[in-house]
Amino acid sequence: MEWNEQDGDDLKMLGVYSTEQKAQERIVLARSLPGFREEPNCFLIDRHTIDEARWDDGFVTALHNE
Repeated sequence: MEWNEQDGDDLKMLGVYSTEQKAQERIVLARSLPGFREEPNCFLIDRHTIDEARWDDGFVTALHNE
């Protein structure tokens, strides 16, 4: 997954859902909340496998150049 954020934006996880339909329903509700309603098209649904290891090689923190 690649995420390209503008300055000042954060990545927020709304939850983990068993179906895409449930994830879509959550997005509909979130669009009425402060912060999310200002960016109603900023949502992403990403599919993952349960019980599958991630980050096998660790991670790197990339800092924004000031």
